[in-house]
Amino acid sequence: MANAHWLFGDQLGPHFLAPGDGGPHRDAPVVMIEARSVFRRRTFHRAKAHLILSAMRRRAAELGDRVTYVRADTYRDGLDRAVGKAKVTVHHPTSHAAMRFVRSLDQVTVLPARGFLVTRDAFGTWVGDRGERHWRQEDFYRWVRRGHGLLMDGAEPAGGRWNFDHDNRASPPRGVRELDVPPPYHPREDAVDDEVRHDLDAWERAGDVAFVGRDGPRLFPASRREARAALKRFVADRLPNFGTYEDAILSADPVMSHSLLSAPLNLGLLDPAECVEAAEAAWRRGDAPLNSVEGFIRQIAGWREYVWQLYWHFGERYRASNVLAHTAPLPRWFREADADAVEANCLRSVLGQVRDTGWTHHIPRLMILGSHALQRGWDPAAVTDWFHRLFVDGYDWVMVPNVVGMSQYADGGRMTTKPYTSGGAYVHRMSDLCGSCAFRPTERLGPHACPFTGGYWAFLHRHRELLERNPRMTRAVQGLDRLTDLDAVLDQWGSANAWP
Repeated sequence: MANAHWLFGDQLGPHFLAPGDGGPHRDAPVVMIEARSVFRRRTFHRAKAHLILSAMRRRAAELGDRVTYVRADTYRDGLDRAVGKAKVTVHHPTSHAAMRFVRSLDQVTVLPARGFLVTRDAFGTWVGDRGERHWRQEDFYRWVRRGHGLLMDGAEPAGGRWNFDHDNRASPPRGVRELDVPPPYHPREDAVDDEVRHDLDAWERAGDVAFVGRDGPRLFPASRREARAALKRFVADRLPNFGTYEDAILSADPVMSHSLLSAPLNLGLLDPAECVEAAEAAWRRGDAPLNSVEGFIRQIAGWREYVWQLYWHFGERYRASNVLAHTAPLPRWFREADADAVEANCLRSVLGQVRDTGWTHHIPRLMILGSHALQRGWDPAAVTDWFHRLFVDGYDWVMVPNVVGMSQYADGGRMTTKPYTSGGAYVHRMSDLCGSCAFRPTERLGPHACPFTGGYWAFLHRHRELLERNPRMTRAVQGLDRLTDLDAVLDQWGSANAWP
């Protein structure tokens, strides 16, 4: 009889059981382990716990008699109950901690990773061929496009350009509360959701676990069928409008034209290949413009793949990077996603979305939540952990490069070429959040001063020696010399918890 194959809770699609090319035996029995210790160790968003358990239990129901589904205290206990000391296989896990654990078990054979377009060996070859300082994300993205024939016309990129990012940075249309696009796919809750919610309630009442955030109606797919329906809905109804306002923010429309596919992708319910191929097919049929399709494909075949590869390439020590020496603790209102404790409209609105849904799109994550943390000098490891725990699509491999490298610039530029932060003018230009705010993006001092505007200048001053050597930051740093009120700005905004 074939060795059993162990499925982790983010390996739930059919491609994780496909035989051949490093997959398990076609007749392999399946083991799944629901380990409560995962939720006991850290305070996750309640909606995230709900989604993961709902997805795992649905996958087990689909597999029927083929699966042994164990609800245990720990993975070790669950594996012992499922197979004893028998041999098992498992696909490459998605975190360093999980990899350490499975490597420590003599009975476990680790198979190659699935759920990504590029193998680790191929990436290692690409990096080795280029040298340590010559593997920008844009170069990697073009390499992936060529290698997989994505949006290519022969040897050239479709439309004659590799990147349509310049066309995807429009400010939101003024006076519009919501984009005029069809709504995203919303799953229907069922008995599985009821069971999961009942169990989570019981665990909380018993004091066994604690959560943060609200567990409202489930918004994200928890099965292969739901994930396929969500992909189909996005490509048919929302992809055509995705690109133009990709970087914009509307307070009453947090989803806008975004796909909401990151959660099912990171659960393994969708394979990235099917997502990018569906988007390209829509363009070739004339059903979606090239700027939208290229922007969507870049998010998956470019950024998602790049983040996965850098997580493993940089290794475990990368998460401790802290070039800026930021050590301030996260304040309680941020840790608990207490949006009601915040006065600034942009941060209150975005934090409220996280509290209520466990999700917000990439620009609020980077330019509001992440930018505020960077300006305040919060500990980047704590910020990374917060993003991991509070976002439904957050996993270690996702958040370590995204937060340590991009959002908090804690690696000093190994991943990105500059810190991603701004004054209030950027938020005002790219959103409708400033008009009704008590603070004014043009002011940096006084009771109505925008915390992002004052915080931006305080951040530049604090790290002037480092940043003025960065060609992409030179002009911004030189702006400090034109501030006649810099001392007063530093007095108001210089401390980590000066606001709110």
